[in-house]
Amino acid sequence: MAWLDLARVERSLQTRWVGRRLVYCTSVGSTQDVARREAEAGAPEGTVVLADEQTAGRGRLGRAWASPAGQNLYLTLVLRPPLEALKRLTIVAPLAVARAAAETTGIQAGIKWPNDVWVGQRKLSGVLLESEVQGEQVRYCLLGIGVNVNMDVEAIPELADIATSLRRELGREVPREDVLASLLNHFEALYEDALGGGPVLEEWRARLITLGQEVTVRFGDQVEEGLAEDVDGEGRLLLRRHDGSRIAIEAGDVTLRRP
Repeated sequence: MAWLDLARVERSLQTRWVGRRLVYCTSVGSTQDVARREAEAGAPEGTVVLADEQTAGRGRLGRAWASPAGQNLYLTLVLRPPLEALKRLTIVAPLAVARAAAETTGIQAGIKWPNDVWVGQRKLSGVLLESEVQGEQVRYCLLGIGVNVNMDVEAIPELADIATSLRRELGREVPREDVLASLLNHFEALYEDALGGGPVLEEWRARLITLGQEVTVRFGDQVEEGLAEDVDGEGRLLLRRHDGSRIAIEAGDVTLRRP
């Protein structure tokens, strides 16, 4: 198993502040936990915690995230955005992944609302945002990103039908270092655009595979079904119920209903 070549990453990194401090671990429980300790100790914004393996990786809604050693990207960014920009991170992150996939492999990925990156009908990447907020101030937020790069998803029966990797799509291995550098480069550019009012929401909307689909959305104890018509200016999903009424959903777990 080849460890990440950090020198190769640094040669391709074009950022000013994202990833300029890298905390690299061969194996951790979760990069989120390491990043939290770093943030509490005053780590500068843009610090990236990176691992070759997670033994207790987690995704949204408390789900486990398969994290085999030396195959994929598992990272967490330490960020300190203004409170009003917090939600934009879940738009920026999947866009950065999609851009990086296109730049390094030519693969065109879509986004399943709100922030899962899919290729075809299978998941390539997921995002987890955890925040520490006091009053009107974000002390820090931890943006976790997992990207399936070279994982053999066929070897994991429970993932074979629902997940994919860049290797699976291309039929060859992909240098993880190149994907990581591209991801961080695009993340910084998109994040700064988002803070400056750039057209990030429009690009995210254009990649949403959810729109125009019949969906089931679970949020809290509620379940809603209907047509995913659009998203609003805050990124909320606008769902047309079967009775004709419309609801704006801020966050939830979406299942696309296949015909």
